[in-house]
Amino acid sequence: MKTVQDKNSIASMIHLPGLVSPHDLSTDRQFSMNLARGLEVLRAFTPLDAVLGNRDISDRTGLPRPTISRLTYTLTLLGYLSYDERLQKYRLGSGVLSLGYPLLASMRIRQIARPFMEHLSKDTGCTVNLGMRDRSNIVYVETCRLDAGNAYQPDIGSTRPLLSTAMGRALLMACSTTDCNAILNRLQVMDPGSFAKDKPSWDRDKKAFSRRHFCHSQGDWREEIHAIAAPIRQPHNEPQVALNCTMSAIRLSKNSLEEEAAPRMLEAIRQIEGACGIH
Repeated sequence: MKTVQDKNSIASMIHLPGLVSPHDLSTDRQFSMNLARGLEVLRAFTPLDAVLGNRDISDRTGLPRPTISRLTYTLTLLGYLSYDERLQKYRLGSGVLSLGYPLLASMRIRQIARPFMEHLSKDTGCTVNLGMRDRSNIVYVETCRLDAGNAYQPDIGSTRPLLSTAMGRALLMACSTTDCNAILNRLQVMDPGSFAKDKPSWDRDKKAFSRRHFCHSQGDWREEIHAIAAPIRQPHNEPQVALNCTMSAIRLSKNSLEEEAAPRMLEAIRQIEGACGIH
């Protein structure tokens, strides 16, 4: 598979939100590198690394510490970071949450899908999630948590890898061939080792998708978590989303996801699409 190197490949990345790397656009006069660096600082924070100092952020972003100092100072003044005097470190500020809420509130698919997700979760005993692509990951935008045995309890805004999860592969299935190839190329460039490990699961799901209409993770991301997922068709220009059903391995009976949960999930998706006006 060719890697993303030429101008045509870079052009294909630009129209796919979040796929482009700032380094690929260093000569683009329309591209604001300072803004991109500021956003990289915000993305350095995770649920496990909620409090970071300038050195921590520099290590995670690869940016020089003087640059990080200017960015964290600016982001703190604007309310996107808050400074802990005792720890002499930063955490995300309320401004970040305020940025995300308008997107969640405006996603009509969340309100439409929620009752169907609740019924599906109660009917199957699975945790059911609605997600979309965020760069090289998926991000959950709605969740119904029922499986208490799931040590990785999802929440709105939590992320998972794209290629090693059933939902991520389902989102790729919904893409055009051109877009899918651009995303796969980018994943290969970013992390060749993980790409080589995950590609057999992608190839397996791609081969079987036309027959069973869902993707299946048998512990591909975390061996103790199994999942099935399928894309949801949306009206034109709406973001691509997918629905999954996850269950801890200790609760699984043989083929329960494929034979019991999958038909119910696909029926829920059909009903969600109908409620969205897709027939």
